[in-house]
Amino acid sequence: MTAGRKAELAANLAEVEARIAAACRAAGRARDEVKLIAITKTFPASDAALLAELGVTDVGENRDQEAAPKAAEVPGLRWHMVGRLQRNKARSVVGWAHEVQSLDSARLADALAKAVRAARDAQIRDEPLDVLIQASLDDDPERGGCPLDELGALAELVTHTGELRLRGLMAVAPLGADPAAAFERLARAGEGLRKDHPNAAEVSAGMSHDLEQAITHGSTCVRVGTALLGGRGLASP
Repeated sequence: MTAGRKAELAANLAEVEARIAAACRAAGRARDEVKLIAITKTFPASDAALLAELGVTDVGENRDQEAAPKAAEVPGLRWHMVGRLQRNKARSVVGWAHEVQSLDSARLADALAKAVRAARDAQIRDEPLDVLIQASLDDDPERGGCPLDELGALAELVTHTGELRLRGLMAVAPLGADPAAAFERLARAGEGLRKDHPNAAEVSAGMSHDLEQAITHGSTCVRVGTALLGGRGLASP
Protein backbone atom coordinates (compact mmCIF):
# COMPACT_ATOMS: atom_id res chain seq x y z
CA MET A 1 0.00 0.00 0.00
CA THR A 2 2.80 2.40 0.91
CA ALA A 3 4.60 1.69 -2.37
CA GLY A 4 1.44 2.35 -4.34
CA ARG A 5 0.76 5.58 -2.47
CA LYS A 6 4.33 6.73 -2.95
CA ALA A 7 4.09 6.11 -6.69
CA GLU A 8 0.82 8.07 -6.80
CA LEU A 9 2.35 10.99 -4.92
CA ALA A 10 5.44 10.88 -7.12
CA ALA A 11 3.33 11.13 -10.27
CA ASN A 12 1.27 13.98 -8.84
CA LEU A 13 4.40 15.78 -7.68
CA ALA A 14 5.92 15.51 -11.15
CA GLU A 15 2.77 17.05 -12.66
CA VAL A 16 2.71 19.89 -10.15
CA GLU A 17 6.41 20.56 -10.66
CA ALA A 18 5.86 20.66 -14.43
CA ARG A 19 3.07 23.20 -14.00
CA ILE A 20 5.19 25.39 -11.75
CA ALA A 21 8.15 25.20 -14.12
CA ALA A 22 5.98 26.06 -17.13
CA ALA A 23 4.41 29.00 -15.31
CA CYS A 24 7.83 30.29 -14.32
CA ARG A 25 9.08 30.04 -17.91
CA ALA A 26 6.01 31.87 -19.19
CA ALA A 27 6.59 34.65 -16.65
CA GLY A 28 10.31 34.88 -17.38
CA ARG A 29 11.20 33.69 -13.91
CA ALA A 30 13.56 31.03 -12.60
CA ARG A 31 12.00 27.88 -11.13
CA ASP A 32 13.87 28.35 -7.87
CA GLU A 33 12.02 31.62 -7.27
CA VAL A 34 8.88 29.70 -6.30
CA LYS A 35 8.64 27.45 -3.25
CA LEU A 36 6.16 24.58 -3.13
CA ILE A 37 4.27 23.95 0.11
CA ALA A 38 2.37 20.66 0.16
CA ILE A 39 -0.91 21.12 2.04
CA THR A 40 -1.46 17.90 3.95
CA LYS A 41 -4.61 18.78 5.90
CA THR A 42 -6.86 15.74 6.48
CA PHE A 43 -4.15 13.41 5.14
CA PRO A 44 -2.10 11.16 7.44
CA ALA A 45 1.41 11.85 8.64
CA SER A 46 2.54 8.91 6.51
CA ASP A 47 1.79 10.99 3.40
CA ALA A 48 3.97 13.80 4.71
CA ALA A 49 6.74 11.27 5.32
CA LEU A 50 6.42 9.93 1.77
CA LEU A 51 6.54 13.45 0.35
CA ALA A 52 9.72 14.05 2.34
CA GLU A 53 11.22 10.95 0.74
CA LEU A 54 10.29 12.40 -2.66
CA GLY A 55 12.17 15.61 -1.93
CA VAL A 56 9.42 17.88 -0.61
CA THR A 57 10.80 20.08 2.18
CA ASP A 58 7.81 22.26 3.15
CA VAL A 59 4.32 21.22 4.24
CA GLY A 60 1.35 23.21 5.43
CA GLU A 61 -1.57 22.61 7.74
CA ASN A 62 -4.78 24.48 8.52
CA ARG A 63 -5.55 23.27 12.03
CA ASP A 64 -3.25 23.15 15.02
CA GLN A 65 -4.87 20.08 16.55
CA GLU A 66 -4.13 18.11 13.39
CA ALA A 67 -0.72 19.61 12.67
CA ALA A 68 0.94 19.25 16.07
CA PRO A 69 0.97 15.42 16.16
CA LYS A 70 1.98 15.22 12.49
CA ALA A 71 4.91 17.57 13.03
CA ALA A 72 6.03 15.46 15.98
CA GLU A 73 5.83 12.31 13.85
CA VAL A 74 7.66 13.79 10.83
CA PRO A 75 10.14 16.28 12.31
CA GLY A 76 12.43 16.58 9.30
CA LEU A 77 10.09 18.89 7.37
CA ARG A 78 9.46 22.62 7.55
CA TRP A 79 5.90 22.99 8.85
CA HIS A 80 3.76 26.02 7.99
CA MET A 81 0.51 27.16 9.59
CA VAL A 82 -1.64 28.40 6.71
CA GLY A 83 -5.17 28.35 8.17
CA ARG A 84 -7.03 30.81 10.37
CA LEU A 85 -5.48 30.79 13.80
CA GLN A 86 -7.21 31.39 17.12
CA ARG A 87 -5.18 33.22 19.73
CA ASN A 88 -5.60 30.43 22.26
CA LYS A 89 -3.70 28.10 19.90
CA ALA A 90 -0.67 30.39 19.68
CA ARG A 91 1.43 28.58 22.28
CA SER A 92 0.86 25.19 20.66
CA VAL A 93 1.56 26.50 17.14
CA VAL A 94 4.81 28.10 18.24
CA GLY A 95 5.92 24.67 19.39
CA TRP A 96 5.78 23.09 15.91
CA ALA A 97 5.49 25.74 13.19
CA HIS A 98 8.50 27.10 11.35
CA GLU A 99 6.29 29.79 9.86
CA VAL A 100 2.79 31.18 10.36
CA GLN A 101 1.29 32.46 7.11
CA SER A 102 -2.08 33.56 8.49
CA LEU A 103 -1.30 36.42 10.86
CA ASP A 104 -4.09 38.94 10.31
CA SER A 105 -4.56 41.04 13.44
CA ALA A 106 -2.70 42.94 16.14
CA ARG A 107 -4.18 40.70 18.82
CA LEU A 108 -2.92 37.57 17.08
CA ALA A 109 0.52 39.15 16.65
CA ASP A 110 0.60 39.89 20.38
CA ALA A 111 -0.47 36.33 21.25
CA LEU A 112 2.19 34.81 19.01
CA ALA A 113 4.90 37.11 20.36
CA LYS A 114 4.00 36.17 23.93
CA ALA A 115 4.03 32.49 22.98
CA VAL A 116 7.48 32.83 21.42
CA ARG A 117 8.77 34.53 24.57
CA ALA A 118 7.36 31.73 26.72
CA ALA A 119 8.86 29.08 24.43
CA ARG A 120 12.23 30.81 24.55
CA ASP A 121 12.12 31.01 28.35
CA ALA A 122 11.26 27.30 28.43
CA GLN A 123 14.14 26.62 26.03
CA ILE A 124 11.72 25.15 23.47
CA ARG A 125 12.88 27.49 20.71
CA ASP A 126 15.65 30.04 20.37
CA GLU A 127 14.64 31.73 17.10
CA PRO A 128 11.98 34.32 16.30
CA LEU A 129 8.91 33.00 14.52
CA ASP A 130 8.69 33.73 10.80
CA VAL A 131 5.30 35.17 9.89
CA LEU A 132 3.42 36.32 6.81
CA ILE A 133 0.56 38.77 7.08
CA GLN A 134 -2.57 37.38 5.47
CA ALA A 135 -3.98 40.09 3.25
CA SER A 136 -7.71 40.22 2.59
CA LEU A 137 -8.47 40.54 -1.11
CA ASP A 138 -12.25 40.46 -0.68
CA ASP A 139 -12.88 42.15 2.70
CA ASP A 140 -14.78 39.05 3.84
CA PRO A 141 -14.24 38.70 7.63
CA GLU A 142 -15.30 35.06 7.50
CA ARG A 143 -12.26 34.23 5.35
CA GLY A 144 -9.77 36.11 7.51
CA GLY A 145 -7.11 38.53 6.42
CA CYS A 146 -6.00 42.07 7.13
CA PRO A 147 -7.58 44.83 4.99
CA LEU A 148 -5.07 46.16 2.48
CA ASP A 149 -5.16 49.68 3.90
CA GLU A 150 -4.18 48.33 7.34
CA LEU A 151 -1.18 46.25 6.22
CA GLY A 152 1.36 48.95 7.00
CA ALA A 153 0.23 49.41 10.59
CA LEU A 154 0.17 45.67 11.27
CA ALA A 155 3.59 45.24 9.68
CA GLU A 156 5.04 47.92 11.95
CA LEU A 157 3.57 46.21 15.00
CA VAL A 158 4.99 42.84 13.94
CA THR A 159 8.49 44.15 13.36
CA HIS A 160 8.58 45.85 16.75
CA THR A 161 7.71 42.74 18.75
CA GLY A 162 11.22 41.30 18.57
CA GLU A 163 9.80 37.78 18.64
CA LEU A 164 8.25 37.77 15.16
CA ARG A 165 10.13 38.04 11.87
CA LEU A 166 8.08 39.53 9.03
CA ARG A 167 8.65 37.60 5.81
CA GLY A 168 5.91 38.94 3.53
CA LEU A 169 2.28 38.50 2.59
CA MET A 170 -0.12 35.62 2.04
CA ALA A 171 -3.52 35.70 0.39
CA VAL A 172 -6.31 33.55 -1.00
CA ALA A 173 -8.07 34.63 -4.20
CA PRO A 174 -11.73 35.62 -3.62
CA LEU A 175 -14.31 32.97 -4.40
CA GLY A 176 -15.84 33.33 -7.84
CA ALA A 177 -13.56 36.17 -8.86
CA ASP A 178 -10.78 36.44 -11.42
CA PRO A 179 -7.70 35.20 -9.56
CA ALA A 180 -5.35 37.12 -11.86
CA ALA A 181 -6.90 40.44 -10.86
CA ALA A 182 -6.74 39.48 -7.18
CA PHE A 183 -3.09 38.47 -7.41
CA GLU A 184 -2.28 41.71 -9.22
CA ARG A 185 -3.71 43.60 -6.24
CA LEU A 186 -1.63 41.46 -3.92
CA ALA A 187 1.51 42.19 -5.95
CA ARG A 188 0.93 45.93 -5.61
CA ALA A 189 0.36 45.53 -1.86
CA GLY A 190 3.61 43.59 -1.60
CA GLU A 191 5.51 46.30 -3.44
CA GLY A 192 4.16 48.87 -1.01
CA LEU A 193 5.08 46.76 2.00
CA ARG A 194 8.65 46.25 0.80
CA LYS A 195 9.27 50.00 0.64
CA ASP A 196 9.37 50.03 4.44
CA HIS A 197 10.18 46.35 5.01
CA PRO A 198 12.59 45.24 2.28
CA ASN A 199 13.11 41.81 3.85
CA ALA A 200 9.38 41.03 3.63
CA ALA A 201 9.81 39.67 0.12
CA GLU A 202 7.75 36.48 0.30
CA VAL A 203 4.40 36.40 -1.49
CA SER A 204 2.42 33.23 -0.73
CA ALA A 205 -0.35 32.92 -3.30
CA GLY A 206 -1.73 30.29 -5.61
CA MET A 207 -3.22 26.87 -4.98
CA SER A 208 -4.05 23.82 -7.08
CA HIS A 209 -6.50 25.66 -9.35
CA ASP A 210 -4.79 29.04 -9.76
CA LEU A 211 -1.06 28.63 -9.21
CA GLU A 212 -0.24 29.72 -12.76
CA GLN A 213 -1.97 33.08 -12.35
CA ALA A 214 -0.27 33.58 -8.99
CA ILE A 215 3.20 32.88 -10.40
CA THR A 216 2.51 35.29 -13.27
CA HIS A 217 1.90 38.01 -10.69
CA GLY A 218 4.97 37.36 -8.57
CA SER A 219 4.07 34.61 -6.11
CA THR A 220 7.15 33.17 -4.43
CA CYS A 221 5.26 30.36 -2.69
CA VAL A 222 2.38 28.18 -3.89
CA ARG A 223 0.28 26.09 -1.50
CA VAL A 224 -0.84 22.89 -3.23
CA GLY A 225 -3.08 20.24 -1.72
CA THR A 226 -5.60 18.57 -4.03
CA ALA A 227 -3.38 18.43 -7.12
CA LEU A 228 -0.66 16.79 -5.07
CA LEU A 229 -2.46 14.54 -2.57
CA GLY A 230 -5.82 14.02 -4.26
CA GLY A 231 -9.33 14.60 -2.93
CA ARG A 232 -9.60 15.23 0.77
CA GLY A 233 -9.23 12.06 2.83
CA LEU A 234 -9.95 11.29 6.44
CA ALA A 235 -8.11 13.30 9.05
CA SER A 236 -5.29 11.50 10.76
CA PRO A 237 -5.79 10.73 14.43
